[in-house]
Amino acid sequence: MKDPVAGYHALLEDEELAATSAEMLAAGQRARRLTFGERPLCVCVRPQLLTRRRYDQAKKAAEGIYSAVTALERAVLKDEDLRAELGLEPEEERLAMADPGFRSSSPSARLDSFFADEVRFVEYNAESPAGMAYSDNLAAIFAGLPAMKAFRKKYRGRFLQTRRSQLRAMLHAFTQWDRGAKPSMAIVDWEGLPTAPEFEMFKTFFEAAGVQTEICDPRALEFRSGKLYAQGKHVNLVYRRVLTSELLHRGDETRALRDAYLAGAACVVNSFRAKLLHKKMSLALLSDDRYAHLYTPAQRAAIRRHIPWTRRVRPELAEEIARRRDSLVLKPNDEYGGKGVVLGWTVGQSEWEAAIKVAVTQSYVVQEAVEIPRVPFPVVLDGLHYIDLAVDLDPYLFDGRAGGFMTRVSAAALLNVTAGAGSVVPTFVVEGMA
Repeated sequence: MKDPVAGYHALLEDEELAATSAEMLAAGQRARRLTFGERPLCVCVRPQLLTRRRYDQAKKAAEGIYSAVTALERAVLKDEDLRAELGLEPEEERLAMADPGFRSSSPSARLDSFFADEVRFVEYNAESPAGMAYSDNLAAIFAGLPAMKAFRKKYRGRFLQTRRSQLRAMLHAFTQWDRGAKPSMAIVDWEGLPTAPEFEMFKTFFEAAGVQTEICDPRALEFRSGKLYAQGKHVNLVYRRVLTSELLHRGDETRALRDAYLAGAACVVNSFRAKLLHKKMSLALLSDDRYAHLYTPAQRAAIRRHIPWTRRVRPELAEEIARRRDSLVLKPNDEYGGKGVVLGWTVGQSEWEAAIKVAVTQSYVVQEAVEIPRVPFPVVLDGLHYIDLAVDLDPYLFDGRAGGFMTRVSAAALLNVTAGAGSVVPTFVVEGMA
């Protein structure tokens, strides 16, 4: 098969086709509110083009690691000392140990990876993987671009959809929670977030599938007479986008959701048990040979192949971490959006050692850097320019099966839209020549 990336770029040599595609991409995002705050979600006029072989590799890798993560969760639930390694707050642990009422603590999850020669997973988003509705809507826009239509005359393939899988996983959990009930949903996160358009996209999609849905700030939820209410309406299924740590930080303001969960009055997806492995320490418990007995031979092989060396930052590691600045990353155990992450090779030695001093006194992990692929993308910035961008590949998992990706590209080494860096592009799996 001819190189699909080269084939797509050759089509953009037609200036009229390229300009029309760029205009349609911008207009489509405005019409669909595909923004993060004021920024358009995508400025690239090409999707991520993934060959079927690499798609299968990424899928197999993600499912192999999810199997190991499931084994780790079982062990953590049984072993108090092992659970202590995760650095949970007391209330986080109390919520995590409560039975959610369905089998999988994370019906939907996302593994964040960089895929150069090999898939290497650097984070596990167990609590509230975002971006699905954004990516699905971007894919719909791309499908109508003249450049994409011309490309599909030469190459067979498909865009990957995820919203339907998200809804299916939630309803599967809900059926386990109560086989006889009819779902009434609340999408729960803080009011005024830059991700608010995605909540509206999900609401529209869920209601089109027959599930009545409200969007509600956790502070506005009410738990009374054994029932949970959002915007004054009884709800029994919560699509939880708000993180546990943020809920707890607000104290009694957010007690309604926690009380309803502990009382079994609502099916909360993902469950509060997801917090166990959402901690970045979970990757240390995967990669440390001291815990190898927790995993099957196949799971150990997947860990060796796909999980970089990761450890909790302890005083006895400080000197080694200081020496290895060019190949290590420091990460807070429980943050998101790139907050607090320090890439050793991007800072000077004094700044790195200052970061180590902070990490030693707080809850941090240190992780071996992985190869970050850089790929040329056609970017619209006062005309069309080809820029080498760092690119990640983040498979979503639904009840343990990989189904779709979030792909981010950025000129910066830290790929995170929340942190103000990066652009999201949809993923198109190329099956072969047309």
